[in-house]
Amino acid sequence: MRIENLGRLDYRSAWKVQETVHAEVLAGGEERILFVEHPPVITFGRRDGGERNLIASDEQLAGLGVDVVKSDRGGDITFHGPGQIVAYPIIRLNAHRFSVGGYVHALEDAAIATLAALGIAASKDADAVGVWTDDDGTLAKICAIGVRVSRGVSLHGLALNVETDLRFFELIVPCGLTGKPVTSLRQLLGDRTPPMSVVRDILAREFATTLDRSGAQEARVPRL
Repeated sequence: MRIENLGRLDYRSAWKVQETVHAEVLAGGEERILFVEHPPVITFGRRDGGERNLIASDEQLAGLGVDVVKSDRGGDITFHGPGQIVAYPIIRLNAHRFSVGGYVHALEDAAIATLAALGIAASKDADAVGVWTDDDGTLAKICAIGVRVSRGVSLHGLALNVETDLRFFELIVPCGLTGKPVTSLRQLLGDRTPPMSVVRDILAREFATTLDRSGAQEARVPRL
């Protein structure tokens, strides 16, 4: 699997890159994981009613320089911005013996393993996709996940808050989950927060490991 760092790139441009890579992988090209850091943007997924979870006015968004995009990924509303690692794996699910649900769990597992490597205990939520951790006694979301699978090949992926300005999340109801706070590595670790490049490398490693391990495990489970 090839790892590509797109640097800082606006959401729509990165989406076009995904579509191009998706076509290449679909045609038999090498699988890839694309890393990117977006300028401030609020995106809606395919879930109905996501627009009602946008709290900010058009004037507020314009003043803060926040773009708004209707995406074709799964899930509800979320925010991407500087200080956040966004990973877009473009892989053939059948090659790794994944169902869509199994693949989403693999993304969660990779994020949890990455956080564990940094000394942070994190977990899944049976009622909500993503990764959660304790923030001063409150369960908070640190990694959001939203994917699309077209013709057996994945697009979109996960967003891990490293040094993200969490005030941007006050513009929305993150993932449509009322009363569920959002956190970041910076908020949890303070000055011990590693550089973005270090976290990105750990995430790439853990994703590759989880991909192999989870795919092998799912292959042993009979499908009804």
